[in-house]
Amino acid sequence: MAGESAGRPAKAALFEQLAADGITHMFGNPGTVEQGFLDLVDRSGTEYVLALHESVAVAMADGYARASGRPGLVQLHSSTGLGNAVGMLYQARRGGSPLVALVGEAGVRYDAMDAQMAADLVAMARPVTKYATRVLDARSLLRVLRRAVRIAMTPPRGPVAVVLPADVMEELTTEPAVASPLPSFRTTPDAGEVTRAAGLLAAGSAPLILMGDGVAASGAQAELTEVAELLGAPVWGVNSSEVNFDTAHPLYGGALGHMSGDDSAGVAGGADAVLIVGTYVFPEVFPRLDSPFRDGARIVHIDADAYEIAKNFPVDLGIAADPKRSLAALATELRRTDLHRTVRVPRPVPPRTVAAAESDSLLHHFVRELAARVPDRLAVFDEALTASGTVTRHLPPRIPGTYFQTRGGSLGVGIPGALGLKLARPDLEVVGFTGDGASMYTLQALWTAARYDIDATFVVCNNGRYQLLDDNLDRYRREQGAPGLPRTPGAPGLPAPQAFDLTRPDIHFPELAESLGVPGIRVEKPDDVCTAVGALLCHRGPLLIDLLTA
Repeated sequence: MAGESAGRPAKAALFEQLAADGITHMFGNPGTVEQGFLDLVDRSGTEYVLALHESVAVAMADGYARASGRPGLVQLHSSTGLGNAVGMLYQARRGGSPLVALVGEAGVRYDAMDAQMAADLVAMARPVTKYATRVLDARSLLRVLRRAVRIAMTPPRGPVAVVLPADVMEELTTEPAVASPLPSFRTTPDAGEVTRAAGLLAAGSAPLILMGDGVAASGAQAELTEVAELLGAPVWGVNSSEVNFDTAHPLYGGALGHMSGDDSAGVAGGADAVLIVGTYVFPEVFPRLDSPFRDGARIVHIDADAYEIAKNFPVDLGIAADPKRSLAALATELRRTDLHRTVRVPRPVPPRTVAAAESDSLLHHFVRELAARVPDRLAVFDEALTASGTVTRHLPPRIPGTYFQTRGGSLGVGIPGALGLKLARPDLEVVGFTGDGASMYTLQALWTAARYDIDATFVVCNNGRYQLLDDNLDRYRREQGAPGLPRTPGAPGLPAPQAFDLTRPDIHFPELAESLGVPGIRVEKPDDVCTAVGALLCHRGPLLIDLLTA
């Protein structure tokens, strides 16, 4: 490479490495300690996408990485910026998003000074990343960056943090910039283990498949569908936030909840043969401490992440291998031995009855109208939480790469996640669904949408409450033997705490959006729905729709 014999500053070599890896976007919020390399960004091939808060930057990078399948690059400012980003980094860690976070720092020379913003940044990042390190010599900057990309992209994928001291970035390096080598992880299981797995699963009369995002990461949707059909097994999502299985397929059972292990036990407890693929079990907030599986159930767990196999409950057979190749081999074995012919094929899972109150809701009318007029290339980023069931009922996730749901528990990913999705897939019509409470964590992302004229629509499902907390509290009270929340005026029971209420004062989302450069529409009655959906499909550039759902 030209100039290598004389060397060049590490801050310049950084952008050479990004170019070698095909990384075109850097999401961030700038600070003084990064000024050296940020001073070069406009003259590089990297587009800097400015966010007004670090959580927005990380959530955009997360959406970009999930939609592109490539590393999402985010720049964070020292201890304060990293601290602001921790919640979203946790979400990326739990969800398996391949992010590379470049964390600026004043310099190695100041280590003894305990100066402004001084902190052990590696220690701060370590709990919410796969790997965290600090570059101490410019001559190793590029190899550390390549290592970061490789670790982020290695199954199970996840975020990596690289701390960049400003004085190190000014030093010269002759290290060449070359593309980061990504080893193949397409491992195939042993043939004998596949035969054993087929026998265990086919021997059951009530089989069940529990699947998660490891299926999408492996591109194993078709193979999973074939195995499900051969076994006649209903398929339930566990930590399933992407299109891992066509949700309109007759064997799709639904998604398990994320709060109580009793919900998972209600599904898993009826099966005598269980295939777990591409997920950990079980990711609830309040999981069961005893096994949710019935005594004697035969359990096979296939995952690229060996750590998750039998982590919480014993299995009969664990296969640490690529889900796509493993499922393909399993399907071949089931066909070869005719084992699938002995399995009872269940009736298709019946659709859930829509309550009258839901069918009259503005959300129901809006999503139904959108579904009737939707273009073929629609992609949804779903942080609707309590409204998600209605969204997915009318817009069922079917095509890989067109549906992404929030994961990991951090609120506020809906709007910036949709922006990252659109930047990664400009060919898609992108709609992000979020809640009124969740959106306020990162509403300043609308400013970024306006600045870069990102053509995405954001639907705020506005019920004036933290409705998820209402629902959880209602269940908690009933489990304690107390009356739940009153559903009608005068009904017995105490109302939810005032801390769950968002109506005093009301949040005027269209006005907030317009103040940030994004036009906003409020949908208050059924007559407004057609106009709003028409605007969504015809408008070019960012648009916010405030959909009253209370």
